[in-house]
Amino acid sequence: MPDYIDHLAAEAVKRVEEGYYNNIPKFRLSAGLSLREAVLRCARAPIISEIKFVSPSKGVLREYTPPGIIARDLEEGGAVGISVITEPKNFGGKLQFIGEIRSRVSVPILMKDIVLSPVQIEAAYRSGADAILLIQALFDRGYCEGNVQSMIEKAHSFGLEVLLESHSEDEFLRAVKTRADLVGINNRDLKTLMVNLEVTKHILAKHHPKGKVVVSESGINTPEDIRFLRECGAHAFLVGTSIMESENIRDKVMQLVESF
Repeated sequence: MPDYIDHLAAEAVKRVEEGYYNNIPKFRLSAGLSLREAVLRCARAPIISEIKFVSPSKGVLREYTPPGIIARDLEEGGAVGISVITEPKNFGGKLQFIGEIRSRVSVPILMKDIVLSPVQIEAAYRSGADAILLIQALFDRGYCEGNVQSMIEKAHSFGLEVLLESHSEDEFLRAVKTRADLVGINNRDLKTLMVNLEVTKHILAKHHPKGKVVVSESGINTPEDIRFLRECGAHAFLVGTSIMESENIRDKVMQLVESF
């Protein structure tokens, strides 16, 4: 029976076929920044802050504000990177957001979308992103045009790093065997949209992959959450909803950055 992953994938296939990711004007101001190195160099809590105006589970998170202005607040708050959702229907994203943000900040930008095709990878590069999100479950279900390694190699050929997202223990074990630059553990089950920080704990209690930067994603609200996930073994933390809902974005990011 189809679940929310199937729903997102079906819509992504349609966007690719309709040319949403084609003919993107090239917008690059740098040779590419390393999200992985930004995480490893960070002396405080490495927060990857996410810009999204809509959440499928919570609805509108914030009234529209120019993404470049939000990005400046995120950087000033101490974020090591900025995740930009470009999926338009369920998350209110736009590809153009990346270019707007690229001209305002000097931290790495991650393009976050339902990526199934090399066309989307090239769109990320042309838009000005430094890294791209891939989702292990989409490969497992046969939605992607290539296998996970060929898509990673395609991203690397454009100078983009890859954050490869997993949710289950099995997905994580396969993800860490790839050449992905960072491996994510999504605490949100994309099948049901339910969130549980114990997902990161469960996986990292059994597995500590050497040489991989592990990013815990979703459901992170407080400094206590950051400290919990760090004790579990996560190296970085991708935070979206709680930041976008906050009254003062800069102060919220700073609070999380100073968790330890």
